[in-house]
This record gives sequence, C-alpha cells and structure tokens, in this order.
Amino acid sequence: MKIHGRHYQTIWLDEADPSVVHTFDQRCFPHEVVIEDLRTLEDCVAAIRDMHVRGAPLIGVTAAYGLYLALLQAPDAETAHEHLLLWTAQLKSARPTAVDLFFAVDRMVATLAPGQSLSQMQEAAKWEAGVLAQESVAQCRRIGEYGLPLIEAIHRQHPGRPVRILTHCNAGWLACVDYGTALAPIYLAHDKGIPVQVWVDETRPRNQGAQLTAFELLQHGIPHTLITDNAGGHLMQHGMVDIVIVGTDRTTRTGDVANKIGTYLKALAAFDNGVPFYVALPSSTIDWQLRDGLREIPIEQRSYDEVKYVQGLHEGRIKQVLIAPAESPAANYGFDVTPARLVTGLITDRGICPASEEGLSQLYPEKRHA
Repeated sequence: MKIHGRHYQTIWLDEADPSVVHTFDQRCFPHEVVIEDLRTLEDCVAAIRDMHVRGAPLIGVTAAYGLYLALLQAPDAETAHEHLLLWTAQLKSARPTAVDLFFAVDRMVATLAPGQSLSQMQEAAKWEAGVLAQESVAQCRRIGEYGLPLIEAIHRQHPGRPVRILTHCNAGWLACVDYGTALAPIYLAHDKGIPVQVWVDETRPRNQGAQLTAFELLQHGIPHTLITDNAGGHLMQHGMVDIVIVGTDRTTRTGDVANKIGTYLKALAAFDNGVPFYVALPSSTIDWQLRDGLREIPIEQRSYDEVKYVQGLHEGRIKQVLIAPAESPAANYGFDVTPARLVTGLITDRGICPASEEGLSQLYPEKRHA
C-alpha cells in the first residue's frame, strides 16, 4: 500500500545494514509517520507487546525477525542453541491471542538444525523471516482475490450505488505486510473501478479503526466514513450495510473466531438483520489444535489505561488525555470470540468456505486429521 504516493510494506530489512529491521511505529498514525529501527530481540518483543506493530500477520513476521536479530548477537552456535527456548518464550509471551506469532516462531525454530554453525543459523533465520514476510503478502493478495467476487456480486445487484461495507478494527495493510486481510478485497474492488463506501468502526479503546483503517483508506483514495463502535447495529437496521468483513487473530478448526473486542456484537447485529458477515484470514491464523473458541482461546487483558485515556493531536503534539475519573477501576479485554454459527463464511488464501470443521477441512485436507 502507499503513504503519500510511495509504496511501502510494513516491515523490511535494511538493504545496506542487514542487522537492522525497519517498521512503522503504528502508535503515531495518523498524525505522524515514524519509521522505527529494530536492532535486538528485546526491540521486537517490546514492539509486539506495546503495539508499535499489531495485527496477527505482522506480529508473526516481526517475531521471526526478532529471532534472527537474537542470532546476530549470539557469540557462538552453542550459546545460540542454549538460549533458543528462552528467546522463543520471550516472543510468544508478548501477545497471547494471535496464533500467527506462535506459527512464525515455530517455523523459525524448525529451520535451525543441530550442528549448524552460527553463520549458517543466521543465514537460515534471515532467509526464513524473509520467506514468511513474502508468504504473507501472497496470502493476503489471494484473500483479496477470493473476496472480490462477493463485492462484485453486490455491485451487480445494486449498480446505481456504492457497495457499503462495514469493518471493525484494522485488518488492512498495517496489520499485515501488504494488502491486508479484511481490506484486501476492498482494495482490489476499488482498483477495479467498483464503487465502495466503507463504514469504519473507531474500535475503542485503542481506536485502530480511527487511527489506522481511516488512514489507509484515505491514502488509497477509498471513500469511507468513521463511525462510533455502537453505530453499526443502527446502520444495519436501516439497510445501510451490504456486507461486514472483519479480520481475526485466531480461528479454531471448527470456525470460531477471536477478533478485536466488539466483533461479536457486530456479528450479532449482522445475524439479526440478515447482513452477510465474513471473516478474512490467512492459513497461519487457523489454530488446528482448538475446537471450542469460547473456552480455549486465551483472551488478552491489557492495561486499564487504554480505556481511561485517549490519544490525540493537540497543538501539534500527540498527547494522552484522561477521559474518566482517575479513581475509577477499568477492565480491558482485548478480544472476544464470535461463534461459528454467526459467521457467513471464511475468506482464506485457499478460497471461501463455511465456518465449520468440514468447511475448513475441504480447503485444508492435510489438516483433517491433525
């Protein structure tokens, strides 16, 4: 995707100095574009934990590069092997809900065979992290291609107006390496000349919709309107939403979906009003070990400060402002689980399927007996 007309991916290795990984500090959008240098494992852990980077696919690739950077600082191969479990534990503990993080770390570890020299381990890790990044780009592009016909079909039914799409949180380019998941079909539809109008949930408490999705769509020239999180149901009741497309941080083999808090409420409103509710995801976001999302998916609880404070631009500076009584307690659940029965379909990098074990197994037959 583009910022001020220039194409970027969200994470990249410095061409002149391969010991430096560049990414965006997403806490600064939309008011500032800040490129952050990651030089150590600790930098990557902090970036994931403190949401300099966020979105399941990008978290995974950042973790992969974190392991590569750890290997660059290891004195020898023996020390690297001794510390490998510690490094992977640090990365996996940074964000517990997004399964891409675990997938990427395990892929990286699998490339580090016993008997490799330190330089061989470093080269293997560098290569694999790059492969993971480009696999993510390809997967997101295919998600867009599989989701595009859904938007085209609505446009054929209503040729005189834009296709009205509601999304929640940020599941676009900034959540991935490029294209995005939920936004990928929207980008492809817009680029094909199909008129779209995107309802953008603000997504409290961190406002990823307001700060990130709106920024992305604005940069790409896609018509959109920012709404409060609680407005979605009203819009659906009055026939102002044609389709809902959201992302996911972890999906069970039975089709239950964990996504940013508030997604479940959108699914309920869509179900009640007969609005199609789709979830877009790459293969790496499916947790084939889990069946019951409500009971088995770990739900991250974050700092209550994210609820009690809001970030914005004031007199040219980004500031935090207290919006609640300082003494009031707060709770901050990062995700909720939408049961498969409320999901119209899953848009994956292998096609669209029902949100069910059978549906996913048809697309991923190699996982049927996993």
